[in-house]
Amino acid sequence: MLTIEQLSLAFGRNEPVLEDVDLTLEPGRFMSLIGPSGCGKSTLLRAVTGLQRPSSGRVHLNVERKHVAFLFQDDALLPWRSARDNVALGLRNQGRSKRAARAIADEWLAAVGLDGFGDRWPRQLSGGQRKRVAIAQCLALQPRLLLMDEPFASLDAIVRHYLTSDLLNWVERERLTVLMVTHDLEEAIALSDQVVLLGNGPRAHIKGRFDVPLERPRDLVQVRTDPRFTALAQQLWRALSEEVAPLASGIGRPALKVVNE
Repeated sequence: MLTIEQLSLAFGRNEPVLEDVDLTLEPGRFMSLIGPSGCGKSTLLRAVTGLQRPSSGRVHLNVERKHVAFLFQDDALLPWRSARDNVALGLRNQGRSKRAARAIADEWLAAVGLDGFGDRWPRQLSGGQRKRVAIAQCLALQPRLLLMDEPFASLDAIVRHYLTSDLLNWVERERLTVLMVTHDLEEAIALSDQVVLLGNGPRAHIKGRFDVPLERPRDLVQVRTDPRFTALAQQLWRALSEEVAPLASGIGRPALKVVNE
């Protein structure tokens, strides 16, 4: 589905953010990218979408770009469009009639638990509801490749759990191929078939690939009690700590100024 070969990426004449990144994502697989903040995870996603041009190397998609959907960290809904028309927007851009696009949008709003919410404006929706609209917007396009950049980071724990469970069910049912960026190690393990660790930037490159030995379908609560889950979480934590430690070592407590009275 996706092949990245010797990808390097820099902004202008600055030092490369990413260097010599090789990645292969097979159809129907779920891959998560983890790594220290600023190592280029989101930049890598933008390179896949074509929003960021590589300095060298190449990104090859074995699918038309119209079959690639991007779920952003922020919901990115247009405030002047209703929930229905936000979901229908991508369908309209694909050439669907307004009537057909809105009918499909209503079907997907119902599928994500928002039946009857089509006429609501984004400002009238909670954070979790807006995220559901954004998910419906992506899935309505019937993508073959779904890219996600920390899609649930802004949500509280309960809403995040239910949305993640629903998304996992849709991914498994539709056999979507997914590439997700996350800082949550447990989320990465629970959802993924493979977790890829990017090292420190600049010139970040892949430091490790970790296969997830957990069968599908998965229950996101029960899976966390599996000894294999715990073992992999500890392994990932150690590997990530080795990358974060050099960054954290420079953070010191400010000296206290003693004033004699």
